[in-house]
Amino acid sequence: MAEKKSALAAGAARAKGERAKRTSTPLIGAEPVLVAPATTHRPTPVISSAPSKKAARQSGERTRVPRLSPRAKRLADERAGSRAHLTLASSSELPPADHESYAADAFRPSASPATTASPATPASPAASAQSAPTSGPATAAKASASSSPGGSLLGALSALPLPDPSAAVGSLVALLRTAAHAAGVAPEDIEQGVAAALAFLRRRIDGDYRVDDFGYDQDFTESVFYPLLRPIYQKWFRVEVRGIENIPDEGGALVVSNHSGTVAIDSLMLQLAIHDEHPRHRAMRALGADLVFQTPFLGTVARKAGSTLATNADAEGLFARGELVGVFPEGFKGVGKPFKDRYKLQRFGRGGFVATALKAQVPIIPVAIVGAEEIAPIIGNMTTVARLFGLPYAPITPTFPLLGPLGLIPLPSKWIIAVGEPIHTESYGPEAADDPMLVFDLTDQVRETIQQSLHEVLVTRRSVFF
Repeated sequence: MAEKKSALAAGAARAKGERAKRTSTPLIGAEPVLVAPATTHRPTPVISSAPSKKAARQSGERTRVPRLSPRAKRLADERAGSRAHLTLASSSELPPADHESYAADAFRPSASPATTASPATPASPAASAQSAPTSGPATAAKASASSSPGGSLLGALSALPLPDPSAAVGSLVALLRTAAHAAGVAPEDIEQGVAAALAFLRRRIDGDYRVDDFGYDQDFTESVFYPLLRPIYQKWFRVEVRGIENIPDEGGALVVSNHSGTVAIDSLMLQLAIHDEHPRHRAMRALGADLVFQTPFLGTVARKAGSTLATNADAEGLFARGELVGVFPEGFKGVGKPFKDRYKLQRFGRGGFVATALKAQVPIIPVAIVGAEEIAPIIGNMTTVARLFGLPYAPITPTFPLLGPLGLIPLPSKWIIAVGEPIHTESYGPEAADDPMLVFDLTDQVRETIQQSLHEVLVTRRSVFF
Protein backbone atom coordinates (compact mmCIF):
# COMPACT_ATOMS: atom_id res chain seq x y z
CA MET A 1 0.00 0.00 0.00
CA ALA A 2 2.81 2.37 0.89
CA GLU A 3 4.62 1.53 -2.31
CA LYS A 4 1.53 2.36 -4.30
CA LYS A 5 1.19 5.83 -2.67
CA SER A 6 4.84 6.63 -3.30
CA ALA A 7 4.48 5.70 -6.94
CA LEU A 8 1.47 8.00 -7.32
CA ALA A 9 3.31 10.89 -5.64
CA ALA A 10 6.31 10.39 -7.93
CA GLY A 11 4.04 10.47 -11.01
CA ALA A 12 2.33 13.65 -9.85
CA ALA A 13 5.69 15.33 -9.31
CA ARG A 14 6.85 14.43 -12.80
CA ALA A 15 3.65 15.77 -14.36
CA LYS A 16 4.01 19.04 -12.46
CA GLY A 17 7.57 19.44 -13.64
CA GLU A 18 6.59 18.84 -17.24
CA ARG A 19 3.83 21.46 -17.13
CA ALA A 20 6.19 24.05 -15.66
CA LYS A 21 8.75 23.27 -18.32
CA ARG A 22 6.25 23.69 -21.17
CA THR A 23 5.01 27.08 -19.92
CA SER A 24 8.52 28.52 -19.50
CA THR A 25 9.85 27.33 -22.86
CA PRO A 26 8.93 29.62 -25.87
CA LEU A 27 7.46 28.19 -29.05
CA ILE A 28 9.84 27.42 -31.87
CA GLY A 29 9.77 30.13 -34.55
CA ALA A 30 7.50 32.54 -32.60
CA GLU A 31 8.62 36.19 -32.32
CA PRO A 32 8.28 37.94 -28.99
CA VAL A 33 5.50 40.58 -28.69
CA LEU A 34 6.76 44.05 -27.75
CA VAL A 35 4.36 46.25 -25.78
CA ALA A 36 4.73 49.99 -26.39
CA PRO A 37 5.04 52.09 -23.26
CA ALA A 38 1.93 54.13 -22.45
CA THR A 39 2.27 57.87 -22.97
CA THR A 40 1.49 60.07 -20.01
CA HIS A 41 0.68 63.34 -21.93
CA ARG A 42 -0.32 64.67 -25.36
CA PRO A 43 2.34 66.14 -27.65
CA THR A 44 2.73 69.91 -27.60
CA PRO A 45 1.21 71.54 -30.77
CA VAL A 46 3.51 73.54 -32.97
CA ILE A 47 2.23 77.00 -34.05
CA SER A 48 3.26 77.63 -37.62
CA SER A 49 1.89 81.22 -37.95
CA ALA A 50 0.81 84.11 -35.73
CA PRO A 51 -2.97 84.88 -35.38
CA SER A 52 -4.39 87.71 -37.44
CA LYS A 53 -5.30 91.07 -35.91
CA LYS A 54 -9.02 90.41 -36.37
CA ALA A 55 -8.77 87.02 -34.64
CA ALA A 56 -6.80 88.54 -31.77
CA ARG A 57 -9.32 91.37 -31.42
CA GLN A 58 -12.34 88.99 -31.45
CA SER A 59 -10.73 86.63 -28.94
CA GLY A 60 -10.09 89.49 -26.53
CA GLU A 61 -6.31 89.11 -26.57
CA ARG A 62 -4.53 92.14 -25.19
CA THR A 63 -2.06 93.92 -27.42
CA ARG A 64 1.44 94.82 -26.34
CA VAL A 65 0.77 98.58 -26.43
CA PRO A 66 2.22 100.05 -23.25
CA ARG A 67 -0.16 101.92 -20.99
CA LEU A 68 0.38 105.65 -20.44
CA SER A 69 1.74 106.81 -17.15
CA PRO A 70 -0.34 109.25 -15.09
CA ARG A 71 1.95 112.14 -16.07
CA ALA A 72 1.78 111.32 -19.79
CA LYS A 73 -2.01 110.95 -19.61
CA ARG A 74 -2.31 114.35 -17.88
CA LEU A 75 -0.19 116.03 -20.58
CA ALA A 76 -2.34 114.45 -23.30
CA ASP A 77 -5.52 115.75 -21.64
CA GLU A 78 -4.04 119.26 -21.40
CA ARG A 79 -3.13 119.25 -25.09
CA ALA A 80 -6.64 118.10 -25.98
CA GLY A 81 -8.19 120.83 -23.81
CA SER A 82 -6.14 123.57 -25.46
CA ARG A 83 -7.65 122.84 -28.87
CA ALA A 84 -10.42 125.08 -30.33
CA HIS A 85 -13.95 123.81 -29.74
CA LEU A 86 -17.39 124.96 -30.81
CA THR A 87 -19.25 126.75 -28.02
CA LEU A 88 -22.98 127.39 -27.72
CA ALA A 89 -24.27 130.86 -26.93
CA SER A 90 -25.95 131.30 -23.60
CA SER A 91 -29.68 131.80 -23.38
CA SER A 92 -29.24 135.40 -22.23
CA GLU A 93 -27.60 136.37 -25.56
CA LEU A 94 -30.52 135.06 -27.64
CA PRO A 95 -33.72 137.07 -28.16
CA PRO A 96 -37.05 135.71 -26.98
CA ALA A 97 -38.73 133.31 -29.41
CA ASP A 98 -42.02 135.20 -29.48
CA HIS A 99 -40.53 138.63 -30.26
CA GLU A 100 -42.14 140.17 -33.34
CA SER A 101 -39.04 141.97 -34.57
CA TYR A 102 -36.98 138.80 -34.25
CA ALA A 103 -39.48 136.84 -36.33
CA ALA A 104 -39.32 139.55 -39.01
CA ASP A 105 -35.57 140.32 -38.99
CA ALA A 106 -33.86 137.07 -37.98
CA PHE A 107 -33.25 135.85 -41.52
CA ARG A 108 -32.49 139.16 -43.25
CA PRO A 109 -29.02 139.51 -44.75
CA SER A 110 -26.46 141.08 -42.42
CA ALA A 111 -24.97 144.48 -43.13
CA SER A 112 -22.00 144.66 -45.47
CA PRO A 113 -18.54 145.59 -44.10
CA ALA A 114 -18.70 148.92 -45.90
CA THR A 115 -21.73 150.08 -43.97
CA THR A 116 -20.60 148.89 -40.52
CA ALA A 117 -18.83 151.35 -38.32
CA SER A 118 -15.15 150.77 -37.46
CA PRO A 119 -14.39 150.03 -33.82
CA ALA A 120 -11.72 152.78 -33.73
CA THR A 121 -14.09 155.52 -35.01
CA PRO A 122 -16.27 157.02 -32.26
CA ALA A 123 -19.90 157.57 -33.07
CA SER A 124 -21.44 161.02 -32.81
CA PRO A 125 -24.14 161.72 -30.17
CA ALA A 126 -26.73 162.35 -32.88
CA ALA A 127 -25.95 159.06 -34.50
CA SER A 128 -26.08 157.33 -31.13
CA ALA A 129 -29.42 158.93 -30.36
CA GLN A 130 -30.74 157.98 -33.79
CA SER A 131 -29.61 154.37 -33.54
CA ALA A 132 -30.67 153.86 -29.93
CA PRO A 133 -34.39 153.20 -30.60
CA THR A 134 -33.55 150.55 -33.18
CA SER A 135 -31.40 148.52 -30.82
CA GLY A 136 -33.08 145.47 -29.39
CA PRO A 137 -33.27 141.73 -29.66
CA ALA A 138 -33.41 141.78 -33.46
CA THR A 139 -30.27 143.92 -33.67
CA ALA A 140 -28.53 141.68 -31.15
CA ALA A 141 -29.52 138.62 -33.16
CA LYS A 142 -28.19 140.18 -36.37
CA ALA A 143 -24.98 141.18 -34.65
CA SER A 144 -24.46 137.76 -33.17
CA ALA A 145 -25.25 136.16 -36.54
CA SER A 146 -22.71 138.44 -38.24
CA SER A 147 -20.02 137.82 -35.63
CA SER A 148 -20.55 134.06 -35.44
CA PRO A 149 -18.69 131.75 -37.88
CA GLY A 150 -21.96 130.74 -39.56
CA GLY A 151 -23.27 134.29 -39.88
CA SER A 152 -22.04 134.74 -43.43
CA LEU A 153 -23.58 131.42 -44.46
CA LEU A 154 -26.91 132.36 -42.86
CA GLY A 155 -26.83 135.70 -44.61
CA ALA A 156 -26.13 134.04 -47.95
CA LEU A 157 -29.00 131.60 -47.48
CA SER A 158 -31.40 134.31 -46.37
CA ALA A 159 -30.48 136.39 -49.41
CA LEU A 160 -31.81 133.66 -51.72
CA PRO A 161 -35.31 134.38 -53.07
CA LEU A 162 -37.95 132.09 -51.52
CA PRO A 163 -40.77 130.97 -53.85
CA ASP A 164 -44.26 132.11 -53.05
CA PRO A 165 -46.58 129.08 -52.44
CA SER A 166 -49.44 130.71 -54.33
CA ALA A 167 -47.17 131.47 -57.27
CA ALA A 168 -45.90 127.85 -57.28
CA VAL A 169 -49.46 126.48 -57.32
CA GLY A 170 -50.38 128.91 -60.09
CA SER A 171 -47.39 127.82 -62.18
CA LEU A 172 -48.33 124.16 -61.66
CA VAL A 173 -51.92 124.77 -62.73
CA ALA A 174 -50.76 126.69 -65.81
CA LEU A 175 -48.44 123.81 -66.73
CA LEU A 176 -51.25 121.30 -66.32
CA ARG A 177 -53.58 123.43 -68.44
CA THR A 178 -50.97 123.54 -71.20
CA ALA A 179 -50.44 119.77 -71.05
CA ALA A 180 -54.22 119.17 -71.05
CA HIS A 181 -54.68 121.40 -74.08
CA ALA A 182 -51.93 119.52 -75.91
CA ALA A 183 -53.53 116.18 -75.00
CA GLY A 184 -56.99 117.29 -76.09
CA VAL A 185 -58.45 117.37 -72.57
CA ALA A 186 -60.50 120.27 -71.29
CA PRO A 187 -58.38 122.45 -68.95
CA GLU A 188 -61.39 122.86 -66.65
CA ASP A 189 -61.34 119.11 -65.99
CA ILE A 190 -57.69 119.34 -64.97
CA GLU A 191 -58.42 122.17 -62.56
CA GLN A 192 -61.32 120.27 -61.06
CA GLY A 193 -59.11 117.21 -60.64
CA VAL A 194 -56.41 119.21 -58.85
CA ALA A 195 -58.98 120.82 -56.57
CA ALA A 196 -60.53 117.41 -55.79
CA ALA A 197 -57.09 115.95 -55.01
CA LEU A 198 -56.26 118.78 -52.61
CA ALA A 199 -59.65 118.43 -50.92
CA PHE A 200 -59.08 114.66 -50.55
CA LEU A 201 -55.69 115.24 -48.93
CA ARG A 202 -57.20 117.73 -46.52
CA ARG A 203 -59.92 115.27 -45.48
CA ARG A 204 -57.31 112.58 -44.95
CA ILE A 205 -55.21 114.84 -42.77
CA ASP A 206 -58.21 115.98 -40.74
CA GLY A 207 -59.60 112.44 -40.48
CA ASP A 208 -62.88 113.49 -42.06
CA TYR A 209 -63.79 110.14 -43.64
CA ARG A 210 -65.62 106.96 -42.63
CA VAL A 211 -64.84 103.25 -43.07
CA ASP A 212 -67.56 100.66 -42.45
CA ASP A 213 -67.24 97.25 -40.81
CA PHE A 214 -66.29 95.56 -44.10
CA GLY A 215 -63.44 98.01 -44.84
CA TYR A 216 -65.33 100.07 -47.45
CA ASP A 217 -63.93 103.61 -47.73
CA GLN A 218 -66.38 105.67 -49.76
CA ASP A 219 -64.17 108.76 -49.80
CA PHE A 220 -61.20 106.79 -51.16
CA THR A 221 -63.36 104.98 -53.72
CA GLU A 222 -65.03 108.08 -55.16
CA SER A 223 -61.98 110.37 -54.96
CA VAL A 224 -59.13 108.05 -55.99
CA PHE A 225 -60.30 104.62 -57.18
CA TYR A 226 -63.06 105.62 -59.61
CA PRO A 227 -61.09 108.53 -61.17
CA LEU A 228 -58.29 106.10 -61.99
CA LEU A 229 -60.72 103.71 -63.69
CA ARG A 230 -62.69 106.31 -65.66
CA PRO A 231 -60.11 106.85 -68.46
CA ILE A 232 -60.07 103.08 -69.06
CA TYR A 233 -63.87 102.92 -68.85
CA GLN A 234 -64.53 105.87 -71.18
CA LYS A 235 -61.55 106.02 -73.57
CA TRP A 236 -60.10 102.50 -73.75
CA PHE A 237 -63.10 100.16 -73.54
CA ARG A 238 -65.78 102.76 -74.42
CA VAL A 239 -68.32 100.95 -72.27
CA GLU A 240 -71.96 101.09 -73.32
CA VAL A 241 -74.58 100.34 -70.66
CA ARG A 242 -78.06 99.07 -71.47
CA GLY A 243 -80.98 98.57 -69.07
CA ILE A 244 -79.55 100.49 -66.12
CA GLU A 245 -83.14 101.29 -65.07
CA ASN A 246 -83.56 97.65 -63.99
CA ILE A 247 -81.41 98.28 -60.94
CA PRO A 248 -83.59 99.51 -58.03
CA ASP A 249 -83.04 102.95 -56.59
CA GLU A 250 -82.87 101.68 -53.01
CA GLY A 251 -82.88 98.49 -51.00
CA GLY A 252 -80.84 95.34 -51.32
CA ALA A 253 -80.41 93.43 -54.59
CA LEU A 254 -78.13 90.72 -55.96
CA VAL A 255 -76.38 91.46 -59.28
CA VAL A 256 -75.29 88.24 -61.03
CA SER A 257 -72.93 88.53 -64.02
CA ASN A 258 -70.73 86.42 -66.27
CA HIS A 259 -66.98 86.45 -65.60
CA SER A 260 -64.27 86.59 -68.29
CA GLY A 261 -61.24 88.45 -69.56
CA THR A 262 -58.17 86.53 -68.24
CA VAL A 263 -57.62 89.45 -65.84
CA ALA A 264 -60.79 89.99 -63.83
CA ILE A 265 -61.36 93.68 -64.57
CA ASP A 266 -64.94 93.14 -65.73
CA SER A 267 -66.05 93.39 -62.10
CA LEU A 268 -64.39 96.81 -61.84
CA MET A 269 -66.04 98.05 -65.02
CA LEU A 270 -69.45 96.82 -63.84
CA GLN A 271 -68.97 98.51 -60.49
CA LEU A 272 -68.05 101.83 -62.13
CA ALA A 273 -70.88 101.53 -64.69
CA ILE A 274 -73.52 101.17 -61.98
CA HIS A 275 -72.09 104.09 -60.01
CA ASP A 276 -71.76 106.50 -62.95
CA GLU A 277 -74.80 105.54 -65.04
CA HIS A 278 -77.39 104.96 -62.32
CA PRO A 279 -79.39 108.06 -61.29
CA ARG A 280 -78.75 107.36 -57.60
CA HIS A 281 -75.06 106.54 -58.16
CA ARG A 282 -75.34 103.31 -56.21
CA ALA A 283 -72.23 101.42 -55.09
CA MET A 284 -72.02 97.72 -55.91
CA ARG A 285 -70.31 95.62 -53.23
CA ALA A 286 -68.62 92.77 -55.07
CA LEU A 287 -67.99 89.37 -53.48
CA GLY A 288 -64.43 88.16 -54.18
CA ALA A 289 -62.46 84.94 -53.85
CA ASP A 290 -59.94 84.25 -51.10
CA LEU A 291 -57.00 84.72 -53.50
CA VAL A 292 -57.93 88.36 -54.07
CA PHE A 293 -57.69 89.28 -50.38
CA GLN A 294 -54.58 87.16 -49.81
CA THR A 295 -52.64 89.09 -52.44
CA PRO A 296 -50.59 92.00 -50.98
CA PHE A 297 -51.81 95.52 -51.85
CA LEU A 298 -54.58 94.12 -54.06
CA GLY A 299 -56.54 92.84 -51.08
CA THR A 300 -56.26 96.20 -49.27
CA VAL A 301 -57.42 98.18 -52.31
CA ALA A 302 -60.29 95.74 -52.92
CA ARG A 303 -61.47 96.14 -49.33
CA LYS A 304 -61.37 99.92 -49.55
CA ALA A 305 -63.21 99.86 -52.89
CA GLY A 306 -66.14 97.93 -51.39
CA SER A 307 -65.35 94.28 -52.11
CA THR A 308 -65.60 91.64 -49.42
CA LEU A 309 -65.17 87.91 -49.01
CA ALA A 310 -67.65 85.65 -50.82
CA THR A 311 -69.30 84.14 -47.75
CA ASN A 312 -72.94 83.83 -46.70
CA ALA A 313 -72.31 85.83 -43.54
CA ASP A 314 -70.89 88.85 -45.41
CA ALA A 315 -73.60 88.73 -48.07
CA GLU A 316 -76.38 88.58 -45.48
CA GLY A 317 -74.81 91.47 -43.57
CA LEU A 318 -74.72 93.62 -46.71
CA PHE A 319 -78.33 92.73 -47.61
CA ALA A 320 -79.42 93.70 -44.10
CA ARG A 321 -77.99 97.19 -44.73
CA GLY A 322 -79.80 97.51 -48.07
CA GLU A 323 -76.63 97.28 -50.16
CA LEU A 324 -76.30 96.28 -53.81
CA VAL A 325 -74.23 93.07 -53.89
CA GLY A 326 -72.47 91.73 -56.98
CA VAL A 327 -71.48 88.10 -57.52
CA PHE A 328 -69.75 86.21 -60.36
CA PRO A 329 -70.69 82.53 -60.00
CA GLU A 330 -68.31 81.26 -62.72
CA GLY A 331 -65.27 82.25 -60.64
CA PHE A 332 -61.84 81.38 -61.99
CA LYS A 333 -63.39 78.85 -64.38
CA GLY A 334 -64.90 81.71 -66.34
CA VAL A 335 -61.91 84.04 -66.20
CA GLY A 336 -59.37 81.39 -67.19
CA LYS A 337 -61.30 79.54 -69.90
CA PRO A 338 -59.70 79.29 -73.38
CA PHE A 339 -60.68 81.64 -76.16
CA LYS A 340 -62.45 78.89 -78.09
CA ASP A 341 -65.03 78.71 -75.25
CA ARG A 342 -65.71 82.44 -75.23
CA TYR A 343 -69.18 83.55 -74.20
CA LYS A 344 -70.07 80.03 -73.08
CA LEU A 345 -71.07 80.19 -69.45
CA GLN A 346 -69.40 77.74 -67.11
CA ARG A 347 -71.09 75.93 -64.25
CA PHE A 348 -72.67 78.24 -61.66
CA GLY A 349 -71.70 76.12 -58.69
CA ARG A 350 -74.27 74.82 -56.24
CA GLY A 351 -76.45 77.93 -56.28
CA GLY A 352 -75.35 79.40 -52.97
CA PHE A 353 -75.97 82.95 -54.21
CA VAL A 354 -79.61 82.06 -55.01
CA ALA A 355 -80.14 80.60 -51.53
CA THR A 356 -78.74 83.78 -49.98
CA ALA A 357 -81.05 85.95 -52.10
CA LEU A 358 -84.06 83.80 -51.15
CA LYS A 359 -83.22 84.03 -47.48
CA ALA A 360 -82.80 87.83 -47.64
CA GLN A 361 -85.85 88.26 -49.94
CA VAL A 362 -83.97 90.48 -52.42
CA PRO A 363 -84.37 90.49 -56.24
CA ILE A 364 -81.78 88.83 -58.51
CA ILE A 365 -80.61 91.01 -61.43
CA PRO A 366 -78.88 89.15 -64.32
CA VAL A 367 -76.13 91.07 -66.16
CA ALA A 368 -74.34 90.14 -69.42
CA ILE A 369 -70.93 91.67 -70.22
CA VAL A 370 -69.74 91.52 -73.85
CA GLY A 371 -66.23 92.58 -74.86
CA ALA A 372 -64.17 91.29 -71.96
CA GLU A 373 -63.40 87.99 -73.71
CA GLU A 374 -61.29 89.76 -76.36
CA ILE A 375 -59.01 91.86 -74.15
CA ALA A 376 -56.56 88.94 -73.62
CA PRO A 377 -57.50 85.79 -75.55
CA ILE A 378 -56.15 82.66 -73.83
CA ILE A 379 -54.50 80.28 -76.30
CA GLY A 380 -52.65 78.15 -73.73
CA ASN A 381 -52.07 77.52 -70.04
CA MET A 382 -48.75 77.07 -68.24
CA THR A 383 -49.92 74.58 -65.64
CA THR A 384 -46.45 74.04 -64.14
CA VAL A 385 -45.95 77.75 -63.56
CA ALA A 386 -49.44 78.07 -62.10
CA ARG A 387 -48.81 75.17 -59.73
CA LEU A 388 -45.44 76.64 -58.73
CA PHE A 389 -46.92 80.01 -57.73
CA GLY A 390 -50.19 78.64 -56.37
CA LEU A 391 -52.35 80.27 -59.07
CA PRO A 392 -55.50 78.82 -60.62
CA TYR A 393 -54.02 79.30 -64.11
CA ALA A 394 -51.05 80.90 -65.91
CA PRO A 395 -52.38 82.10 -69.29
CA ILE A 396 -50.59 82.26 -72.61
CA THR A 397 -51.99 85.02 -74.82
CA PRO A 398 -50.87 86.45 -78.18
CA THR A 399 -48.94 89.15 -76.30
CA PHE A 400 -47.98 87.45 -73.01
CA PRO A 401 -45.35 86.30 -72.16
CA LEU A 402 -43.98 87.17 -75.61
CA LEU A 403 -43.89 90.94 -74.94
CA GLY A 404 -43.12 90.67 -71.23
CA PRO A 405 -44.90 93.22 -69.00
CA LEU A 406 -46.28 94.98 -72.08
CA GLY A 407 -48.27 91.85 -72.81
CA LEU A 408 -50.39 92.52 -69.72
CA ILE A 409 -51.95 95.59 -71.35
CA PRO A 410 -55.49 94.61 -72.42
CA LEU A 411 -56.62 95.05 -76.00
CA PRO A 412 -59.05 97.97 -76.59
CA SER A 413 -62.20 96.00 -77.31
CA LYS A 414 -65.67 97.55 -77.36
CA TRP A 415 -67.65 96.69 -74.20
CA ILE A 416 -71.42 96.39 -73.83
CA ILE A 417 -73.03 95.81 -70.42
CA ALA A 418 -76.66 94.66 -70.62
CA VAL A 419 -78.66 94.69 -67.37
CA GLY A 420 -81.64 92.33 -67.46
CA GLU A 421 -84.97 92.51 -65.71
CA PRO A 422 -84.93 91.51 -62.03
CA ILE A 423 -86.09 88.07 -60.88
CA HIS A 424 -88.17 88.65 -57.74
CA THR A 425 -87.90 86.22 -54.82
CA GLU A 426 -90.53 87.68 -52.46
CA SER A 427 -93.18 85.22 -53.61
CA TYR A 428 -91.15 82.18 -52.54
CA GLY A 429 -90.59 83.20 -48.91
CA PRO A 430 -87.42 82.86 -46.78
CA GLU A 431 -88.03 79.16 -46.11
CA ALA A 432 -87.51 78.44 -49.84
CA ALA A 433 -83.76 78.77 -49.27
CA ASP A 434 -83.83 75.28 -47.71
CA ASP A 435 -85.45 73.70 -50.78
CA PRO A 436 -82.59 72.37 -52.96
CA MET A 437 -84.79 71.70 -56.00
CA LEU A 438 -86.10 75.27 -56.03
CA VAL A 439 -82.57 76.64 -55.57
CA PHE A 440 -81.31 74.59 -58.54
CA ASP A 441 -84.24 75.69 -60.71
CA LEU A 442 -83.64 79.39 -59.98
CA THR A 443 -79.91 78.94 -60.57
CA ASP A 444 -80.58 77.44 -64.01
CA GLN A 445 -83.05 80.22 -64.76
CA VAL A 446 -80.49 82.92 -63.97
CA ARG A 447 -77.81 81.15 -66.01
CA GLU A 448 -80.06 80.72 -69.04
CA THR A 449 -81.16 84.35 -68.84
CA ILE A 450 -77.55 85.58 -68.92
CA GLN A 451 -76.63 83.19 -71.73
CA GLN A 452 -79.56 84.35 -73.84
CA SER A 453 -78.66 87.98 -73.21
CA LEU A 454 -75.07 87.31 -74.34
CA HIS A 455 -76.31 85.86 -77.63
CA GLU A 456 -78.61 88.82 -78.24
CA VAL A 457 -75.85 91.37 -77.66
CA LEU A 458 -73.35 89.45 -79.81
CA VAL A 459 -75.80 89.47 -82.71
CA THR A 460 -76.26 93.24 -82.54
CA ARG A 461 -72.55 94.03 -82.04
CA ARG A 462 -70.96 95.55 -85.15
CA SER A 463 -67.32 94.71 -84.40
CA VAL A 464 -65.02 93.56 -81.63
CA PHE A 465 -63.16 96.87 -81.45
CA PHE A 466 -65.79 99.34 -82.77
